[in-house]
Amino acid sequence: MLTVNPSNNSGGGISGKSEYLNIFDFFKIVKKYRNIVFLTPLAFAVVAAGVSLLLPNIYTASAKILPPQSQSGASQLLGQLGGLGGLAGAAVGGKITGETYVGMLGSRTVGDNLVQRFNLLEIYKADFKSDARKTLKKATTITNGRDGIIVIDVDDKNPERAALLANGYVQELQKLTESLAITEASRRRLFLEKRLGESKKALNESELELKNIQEKTGLIKLDGQAQATISAIAMIKSQIAAKEVALAAMRTFATAENPIYIQNRQEINGLKAQLDKVERGTNQGNGDISISTEKLPSLGMEYIRKVRDVKYNELLFENLAKQFEIARIDEARDSSMIQVLDDAVIPDKKSKPTRSILVLIFLMLGGVFGLVWAFSKEAFAQAGNPFLKNNE
Repeated sequence: MLTVNPSNNSGGGISGKSEYLNIFDFFKIVKKYRNIVFLTPLAFAVVAAGVSLLLPNIYTASAKILPPQSQSGASQLLGQLGGLGGLAGAAVGGKITGETYVGMLGSRTVGDNLVQRFNLLEIYKADFKSDARKTLKKATTITNGRDGIIVIDVDDKNPERAALLANGYVQELQKLTESLAITEASRRRLFLEKRLGESKKALNESELELKNIQEKTGLIKLDGQAQATISAIAMIKSQIAAKEVALAAMRTFATAENPIYIQNRQEINGLKAQLDKVERGTNQGNGDISISTEKLPSLGMEYIRKVRDVKYNELLFENLAKQFEIARIDEARDSSMIQVLDDAVIPDKKSKPTRSILVLIFLMLGGVFGLVWAFSKEAFAQAGNPFLKNNE
């Protein structure tokens, strides 16, 4: 704190009677050491200007993307299969956040692909890919704004390369989302693809077995009543199998306590009860009469079973194929929903270094240093001057 007290010192020193440095003494010291106070910040500014001229110009290219805002596939899961279409809808899992895509952009896979694609080992003069990847990471800033827009900023000495790298991040993200099962639709597609392959194999085997039994028994056609019973059994079994497959797929994004899951579990139990009635030949109560498979002539029983297996596998394969196509469409839509709001363009102005700000900062630092130097010098001068020390 500066206080204005009378001063009796003779000369440029600070009075020994003043406990604090007063404002007049302050200006006296500044005047006395004006060369230090004014030339020091000037020297700092000149040095900063010289150093800044030696620094290379850095250019920043920016790309902006909008990732998918929500999952798309669950509402259409089994939409072509009647009652199964209600399986998803309310059972959709949590959506993938923008932070997930930010993490993917900063992954080693994306970094290594960019290092190899743009030959960054040579450009960054790195001996190892990991070193080039770290250098690229330092030059890259990826932010996820509150508006959901992801901004990719890449710094480089070459403005064209900065734009290519920023756009390269977007392209590598699109490739990565297509190859990874990160969405509900892609997980469902992988699950159904496996089941579809199993169903196709079972269908081929049942058709081969039917062909063998036809050659063995000589039967090539069933009577109408037996054909109707077998068709009904095959239809119900295929519906049960399709619902069970759908519930298994649903487990990838919903829990067993989900109301839709419980509802469809109950529907499966009802279909199984209906299947049991048809197989036993019970009157369904609506005027339809079916015969029991146990009462069919024993001579054609094996043949009938093979026909039933073929029909069942045909219907199951058809239902799974529909689900699989829906999942593929949803997966393609999910990956394509990464929209590029702004492609990175070649920057026409440098972003670094900001030479004027750098010079201003060093000018201020030089001013502070000059004042400290001047007052320190005055303090040492008083400490070593007996006249000033004893002038009370």
